[in-house]
Amino acid sequence: MNTFAPRAATIERNTKETQITVAINLDGDGKADLQTGVPFLDHMLDQLARHGMMDVTVHAKGDLHIDAHHTVEDIGITLGQAFKQAVGDKAGINRYGHSYVPLDEALSRVVVDLSGRPGLEFHVPFTRAMIGTFDVDLTHEFFQGFVNHALVSLHIDNLRGDNAHHQCETVFKAFARALRIACERDARAAGVIVSTKGVL
Repeated sequence: MNTFAPRAATIERNTKETQITVAINLDGDGKADLQTGVPFLDHMLDQLARHGMMDVTVHAKGDLHIDAHHTVEDIGITLGQAFKQAVGDKAGINRYGHSYVPLDEALSRVVVDLSGRPGLEFHVPFTRAMIGTFDVDLTHEFFQGFVNHALVSLHIDNLRGDNAHHQCETVFKAFARALRIACERDARAAGVIVSTKGVL
């Protein structure tokens, strides 16, 4: 029986460009409630919830009449803020996580360190500029926003792939799995923060 309280947070972010509410439960069941106005992003965030075994709610209204840039970036920012709050002081967790995920011809690797320091290495050579109506450049903007506010070190590499949809989906699935591993509690390190500094 899990005697730990769920690690959860809700964050609202309102600007002249976007109005966003994000709720996250790191100890959830993989449920997603997604209304971003950007259908492909909804699809990717659904992968995050299901493969990360976290409950994710994202409701967003943005200036989509211009384009999806502000909405996608600000969702990344707000999700990062919610993640940082939910994970707490990080005592007793693995801290590090990594995952390789294939989808047909595509293969991606994601490595994460819940270090308390923001850093992003993003190496995804998308084979086309658009996935339907979704500009692939916004994938980087999403992860940059997340990293800056979650305060994690994140390395994303698409190792191969011909189909841009497959490339992006393997990235999000690997991201989800890596986060899940990093957030898992380590019974041998109960109450211990995995850092020689004693703080993350």
